[in-house]
Amino acid sequence: MFSGIVEEAATVVALEREKGNLHITLKCSFTHELKVDQSVAHNGVCLTVVSIDGDNYTVTAIKETLDRSNLGLLKVGSKVNLERSMKMDGRLDGHIVQGHVDQTAVCTDVVEADGSWYYTFQYEFDKEMAKKGYLTVDKGSVTVNGVSLTVVNPTEKSFSVAIIPYTYEMTNFHQIEKGSVVNIEFDIVGKYISRILALQS
Repeated sequence: MFSGIVEEAATVVALEREKGNLHITLKCSFTHELKVDQSVAHNGVCLTVVSIDGDNYTVTAIKETLDRSNLGLLKVGSKVNLERSMKMDGRLDGHIVQGHVDQTAVCTDVVEADGSWYYTFQYEFDKEMAKKGYLTVDKGSVTVNGVSLTVVNPTEKSFSVAIIPYTYEMTNFHQIEKGSVVNIEFDIVGKYISRILALQS
C-alpha cells in the first residue's frame, strides 16, 4: 500500500532482459535502508527488491507488468519515481494507492503557468471499464507515474493535473513532455463504489 508521495527520482543504471522479464537496476540515496523482498513503487508500479549491491538495487518486472506500464520504455539514465510502502502509523498525505497500474496514458500538452505547470494526459477509453471505476472525476485523485495528484478538467478519455515546482523538480515530471508515456492508476475508492453499485442494479 502506498500514498502517492514520491520520495525520490532514482536513476536507472542497468537493464537486463531475461526471456519475458526485465531486471531493472537503480541507484538511490536510501538503498542502504532497503532489504531483499521489500516492496517499492517504481513509477507507481509495486515491485520487489531482488538484490542489493552497494548503492544499487535490482527489481524484476514480468511481461504482464511491462505490457501494462511504461517500465519497458526505460533506458539507462532514465529517472524513476520511488516510494516505499506506507507506514500505518503515519499521515496519509496523498491518497490510497495500491501500486497496481491500470494502464498507460500519453502526455498531450504541457503548459507553464507562471511558476507551475499543467499537464494533460490522454488514455484509451473503454466504456465497460469506465463502468467499473476506471475513469477520472473533477477534483478526484489519480496517480501518474506514482505521484498522487488532483484531477482537473476530466473528459471521457483525458484529464489534466497541476504540478508545483517542488513536485516538478523532485519527481520525473521534469522529464515528461508531449508524447511521453506515463503510468496511471485510477482511484481504488471509485472502483469499489462502481462495483457495489453494479451488484445492486
